[in-house]
Amino acid sequence: MSDIESRSNIPSTSTLAKQGLTAAVCAAGGIFLIILQIVSKFRVLGLIVSVVVCAVGIGALMSKDPTDRKPGAVITAAGVLAVLSKIKFIAPLAGTLLSIGAVGLLAMGIYNGIKFFKGLKDRS
Repeated sequence: MSDIESRSNIPSTSTLAKQGLTAAVCAAGGIFLIILQIVSKFRVLGLIVSVVVCAVGIGALMSKDPTDRKPGAVITAAGVLAVLSKIKFIAPLAGTLLSIGAVGLLAMGIYNGIKFFKGLKDRS
């Protein structure tokens, strides 16, 4: 009825905060990649947005903060794939890799969101 749980089974607030943030960022990244793929279908607008995304990613890669480098690499790769999707013979491969990345990020966001909500339930 009122079983006592050991403290080791209850996640800490910092762990929950990291899981929640990771879930939100991964889900947002997946949605962003889907939007990028849709926008990249248009010739001029897609090219402009792809170059801007690539530039933002390179800016994050050049950051002095090491935590900005991983997202910078992912953003740069997304921008490069979107630019490559404009080249006729590479377009199918680039589009496929962009789709795989979007689905992967969404799946990671959902998985981390489930872990986050289970941890919240365990804390209550």
